Amino acid sequence: MGRVHTEAVRRLGSTEPIAIGGRDEAAFRAALANPGIKAVHICTPNVAHFATAKAALEAGKHVLCEKPLATSAADAQTLVALATEKGLRNCTCHNLRYYPMVQHMRRMREDGNLGEILIVQGTYSQDWLLYDTDWNWRIDSKVSGPSRALADIGSHWCDMAEHVTGQWITSLCADLQTFHKQRDTEDFGAVMFRMGDQARGAFTASQVSAGRKNRLSIEIYGTKSGVAWDQERPDELWIGNRNTNNQIIIKDPALLKEGARSYADLPGGHSEGYDDTFKQVFRRFYASIESPEAEPEYPQFADELRQLIILEAELESNHRHAWQHVR
Repeated sequence: MGRVHTEAVRRLGSTEPIAIGGRDEAAFRAALANPGIKAVHICTPNVAHFATAKAALEAGKHVLCEKPLATSAADAQTLVALATEKGLRNCTCHNLRYYPMVQHMRRMREDGNLGEILIVQGTYSQDWLLYDTDWNWRIDSKVSGPSRALADIGSHWCDMAEHVTGQWITSLCADLQTFHKQRDTEDFGAVMFRMGDQARGAFTASQVSAGRKNRLSIEIYGTKSGVAWDQERPDELWIGNRNTNNQIIIKDPALLKEGARSYADLPGGHSEGYDDTFKQVFRRFYASIESPEAEPEYPQFADELRQLIILEAELESNHRHAWQHVR
């Protein structure tokens, strides 16, 4: 993630990374003391996010943190309060919102093209931890936190569902499974949920689905039409209709909803992918630093606090084998 962040920052043309810190705390403290550094990107393993972000905020730096912001909602709330108290810009990198076709879906909903939302469903499926011999620091709860599949990728799905629909998940019922018993966090999670006043939905998050490399798939159905998007085919958007032919539209800034056009920099026929989503987040983050009066156009710490509240409800639901209210 450090490499992805560095490359995306350099693509902005107006911002330059001037220090990269590893596991050396003294070097990190020296960077925080450098008045030339305005902002800090946190790309460490999860367990270090809270302390690192807290130190950066206390040093007066704007902070952009990889998700999760912390390994508990209580710690995330502390960071939300601290950033507000210090008056500092803060961003959690829910970058998957920033695909152009995701933004087009959002604007379709805002313009009333979908009607009233009835159903939201989908999956986030990967296969990189399919085998019991697969290892990564994320399978160690002491480093990653109390959840893996739902925290690591399920939170991206929930953030996108709430961002596109403009509604919050209000209650849920979750079932988690760890197929490789030497691991202490889940390989798979299935969640049913209620959203807003009437919508219903369900999604799965899996890191053991053979052949699925990185498939965030979301389907949203309203009283007028439906939309479906797949991260493995990011330039395409399916639009479903009851009384006319269905459509598959291809990303073209000239044809996107007006509010979505600024999320696409390349003309039609030129793909924009995962690395471009980071550029779009960072562009808006640094623009807000330069313009203190501007409203943030990116996910803030409070948005990630929201996802940690959902995650803790999912873990409690699984523990209790029951529906859980999302506070």
